[in-house]
Amino acid sequence: MVNLIESVNEVTILLLWLCGYAYIRLLKKTKRDRKLSRFEVMMYIITYLVTFLYAASYLLLTLGT
Repeated sequence: MVNLIESVNEVTILLLWLCGYAYIRLLKKTKRDRKLSRFEVMMYIITYLVTFLYAASYLLLTLGT
């Protein structure tokens, strides 16, 4: 049962990461068409930062184990 819950957790994290990446790409496309609003700029920075931090922490956890 624990293995199933861990697998579901990993899949949801992967999906959230992919959605974040897709949102970053959408904001990049929007940025080319027009100037981003303050909210969009804030979301762009936060999403980019969180995606990088998650990837880095996952790599460190994987290499450390």
